[in-house]
Amino acid sequence: MELLTSLFELAQTYWPQFLRGLWLTVQLTVLSCLLGFVFAIPLALARLSRHWLISGVATVYSVCFRGSPLLVQLFLIYYGLPSALLQLYGGDVPAMRASIFWPLLDSPFSLALIAFTLNTGAYMAEPIRGGILAVPNGEREAALACGMSRALLIRRILLPRGLRIAIPALSNETILTMKATSLVSLVTMLDLMGAAGRAFTQTYDSSVYLVLVPFYLVLIWAVARIFGGLEKRYNRYLVRRAV
Repeated sequence: MELLTSLFELAQTYWPQFLRGLWLTVQLTVLSCLLGFVFAIPLALARLSRHWLISGVATVYSVCFRGSPLLVQLFLIYYGLPSALLQLYGGDVPAMRASIFWPLLDSPFSLALIAFTLNTGAYMAEPIRGGILAVPNGEREAALACGMSRALLIRRILLPRGLRIAIPALSNETILTMKATSLVSLVTMLDLMGAAGRAFTQTYDSSVYLVLVPFYLVLIWAVARIFGGLEKRYNRYLVRRAV
């Protein structure tokens, strides 16, 4: 009972801070997943390319981003990208601030978004590639028999069918990305975890992290409902109906 009372008091005291953190978490999740999805489609097609160089570069990219921790990627982009561009300008800080890159470098959110987009794109490309490979050969052969070119086959048959097959896996990747956004609290961003960390430094009450549980549960429920609706809509022909 005392724990519930403490949690209620913490939520009541810091709710504006938690709401701002929730909004940042939602923004980062939605944008990184949308941009990552857009990037994942050509990456998946590149993995399936018959040209060894295109498929090789795409494979190396995918292995590197899926094989290294997201936290390392976030630090490399957050700290390493500004340092690399500063060296490009010969250590001239005013020149770098006058460049077209400065609005991007001046925003922690933009740098975090780049890291999450690149990582999410690498992970989403795999279920999309698997969905394309799972399209029955009969559909491919029928399309080719109708005189479709390979580009038209990909656009009209393979991508639509592959994306429908990949919906459950894309849902999982979105949920994982949403939970991974808690890492941005380590680079001075006040997402949900960052808001809880600031509240902890003011109260030294570790139960403040329990306040995050309902927020994340609601977010996961919302993502599952959205993708469940998409799967029900686009894969409804797979559901057996009672006669």
